[in-house]
Amino acid sequence: MQAELLIHAQWMLPVDPEDRQLTEHAVAIAEGRILAVLPSAEARQSIQAERVVELPGHVLIPGLVNAHTHAAMTLMRGLADDLPLMTWLHDHIWPAEQRWVDPAFVGDGTRLAVLEMLRGGVTCYNDMYFHPDVTAQVTAEAGMRAVIGMIVVDFPTGYADCADAYIAKGLCLHDQYRDHPLIRVAFAPHSPYAVCDAPLQRVRTLADELEVPIHLHLHETHDEIVQSLRDHGERPLSRLDRLGLIGPNLVSIHMTQLEEAEIARLAETGAHVVHCPESNLKLASGFCPVARLLEAGVNVALGTDGAASNNDLNLLGEMRTAALLGKGVAGSASAVPAAAALRMATINGARALGLEDEIGSLEPGKSADLVALDLRDPHTQPLYHPVSQLVYAAGRHQVRQVWIQGRQVLRDGMPTRLDTAEIVATAQVWGERLEIMG
Repeated sequence: MQAELLIHAQWMLPVDPEDRQLTEHAVAIAEGRILAVLPSAEARQSIQAERVVELPGHVLIPGLVNAHTHAAMTLMRGLADDLPLMTWLHDHIWPAEQRWVDPAFVGDGTRLAVLEMLRGGVTCYNDMYFHPDVTAQVTAEAGMRAVIGMIVVDFPTGYADCADAYIAKGLCLHDQYRDHPLIRVAFAPHSPYAVCDAPLQRVRTLADELEVPIHLHLHETHDEIVQSLRDHGERPLSRLDRLGLIGPNLVSIHMTQLEEAEIARLAETGAHVVHCPESNLKLASGFCPVARLLEAGVNVALGTDGAASNNDLNLLGEMRTAALLGKGVAGSASAVPAAAALRMATINGARALGLEDEIGSLEPGKSADLVALDLRDPHTQPLYHPVSQLVYAAGRHQVRQVWIQGRQVLRDGMPTRLDTAEIVATAQVWGERLEIMG
């Protein structure tokens, strides 16, 4: 067999249906896709490769999928910490956005986010923010994969002045990236409290026609539930269900306030949940019942949220927090085991975004989106079980190599298509501008 690239790793976690943990295996790649996953000894005999990469002491995993971000908000990292959600939003974040968010802000913030995510092993992210055309352009230029949200809110911003205008701009974005190899789009109505019934119904109709996901914040806080009961006489999930939005294309973010009947409804309809444990903890928003959702058959993915409320885009850290918090909430040490946390950060995220046939696992035919971490670091020694060390002990500094569609975007810990010094210098300039808002 002929291959363009053959990667040998000491350990491999393909995140396949059997959750195998492989030792001394190789991945053969051609034209950006995985040709085969096989023992290294066999690969050395049967595969002729133009380039061979040897990774002793490394674990090879699928690229991580950050299923909820506001990428450009990296420029607001640390701007308004230690505040409850609505105070944080109304008194700090929204005023800062009104003052500063424009295409230049979004471009520079997205570059910083993409750099951070690639260095942490994230190869695909799902974004919701203003000027999504800029986010898409910057991400594509970096060679990264993303699902870019067609943002919708009722109120005017520097990007659009009403819900219809947001939707119209989103449809233009969809047309622009319809056939792009790395960029997909999704509708991204911010939340039930920021979008009224009529635009939500239009989003549902268009999402069905275009076969794209609907990505929105939902059941994030207790106050959201109280407000919905006051204004609509029903809980937000019930309202969305009445409007026809609960289904297999719904990507619901946070979901910290759930009743048993609502969990059953999510499972019945095939809706997806994205758990953002560190953001929820920092904003004291509540606890997503991950173990109960998984037991009910709901697909649960992982997201970081934006760096303004986390304060990082570290999906390795989210895996560890999700596993530990899941045990604490469930009252069971066996809840959300390491393998489940890894699935949440890979194939579950791909499934939520409608990309499970393309990414999320190391299987023949899929895109060659791969990450190699060096486990020889003291943080991960001695090594008994690679998946446990990956989830409970590994750090971003151990991410050494990253490929997307077979193209190397991180080599020996350094990006191949981004200028780190320039991006950091630009971020510092923005920090000086925004400091007066802190």
